[in-house]
Amino acid sequence: MIYLDNAATTYFKPTSVINAVGTALKYLSANPGRSSHSLAVKAGMMIEDTRESAARMFGTTPDKVVFTLNCTDALNTAIFGTAKKGGHIVTTVLEHNSVLRPLMRLKELGIADYTALSPLVGGFVSAEQIASALRPNTYMIIVNHISNVTGAPQPIADIGYLAEKYGLLFLVDGAQSIVYTSVNMERDKINLLAVAPHKGLHAPQGVGMLLIRKATVRPFRYGGTGTESAKPQPTEPPEALESGTLPTPAIAGLNAALKYTAENGEENRKRLNGLFYYTMGELSKISGVRLYTRKEYGGPIIAFTVRGMTSAEAGNILADEYDICVRTGLHCAPLAHKHYGTLKDGMVRAAVGIENTADEINFFLQAVSEIAR
Repeated sequence: MIYLDNAATTYFKPTSVINAVGTALKYLSANPGRSSHSLAVKAGMMIEDTRESAARMFGTTPDKVVFTLNCTDALNTAIFGTAKKGGHIVTTVLEHNSVLRPLMRLKELGIADYTALSPLVGGFVSAEQIASALRPNTYMIIVNHISNVTGAPQPIADIGYLAEKYGLLFLVDGAQSIVYTSVNMERDKINLLAVAPHKGLHAPQGVGMLLIRKATVRPFRYGGTGTESAKPQPTEPPEALESGTLPTPAIAGLNAALKYTAENGEENRKRLNGLFYYTMGELSKISGVRLYTRKEYGGPIIAFTVRGMTSAEAGNILADEYDICVRTGLHCAPLAHKHYGTLKDGMVRAAVGIENTADEINFFLQAVSEIAR
């Protein structure tokens, strides 16, 4: 099997991550923050160490690192937790449904409206476009840092400074960008950052992160937090936004993943870019293949279609006849596909990973060439 579906979830998990999950299951099966016995305290210390590592990596403080169910839950927490009655949000057509559907729900409930901007020729939405879409009641800008459809990066630093200038909240969907490009909330003036650890960080599935900087987020999920139990709900993060038992084994894996990334992230990024540029260059030579990713994007995502067939047909052949794993269809981002004219047939998305070899890439290229013929 050749795994090229790394934008959905990375196949490679470092040994340290696997061992951390196993160790937590074996030795830390206690509920952090709920008891004062040694196991609960030890689990709680690991949780706090993970917050510190994440805060250091992304430019915030440990008390503003919130563990969520996944990245979708992080985005929902940020969007519903800051919703402003009669307000307006500026976003893009490149967004994942984990942003679009909450925005649609806010509009359906009559709480807030939104404007979704189309990208320019280079695949990005400029700060100038966003500035022109602002209204007197605009309170938030939401941007997908790297498109999960085409891999197009957005100018988050420019947008962040624009948001700060106008006193607007800036929420970044970092699901596809973390590790693949530099993200620092303080530097880039990001108020809210949603992270999918099971992607670029090579952490386990089952935990997400919402990181906060200069924003007040109200809870929209209520329950036990282990603190301030006599109150309706704690008022300060992270406890206010972490009702219910935390996924301790997954967070232990995330802890190890953050440390692995701090040591190996730059080297892995160089390797991925090498695989990306080679694959892009060779795919561009195959007649009948249309690329939607541009070479200057860098990163792992490569989106294309094969003339005369739907993305599902091409993907099925790759899977059934060549044992190659790719993603097909609309990638949970319908407005992006409408923009690119692929709403009917979708795109094939191949995303290279750090364990992919040159031989695997060449086999994939040969397979696409044969399918295109």
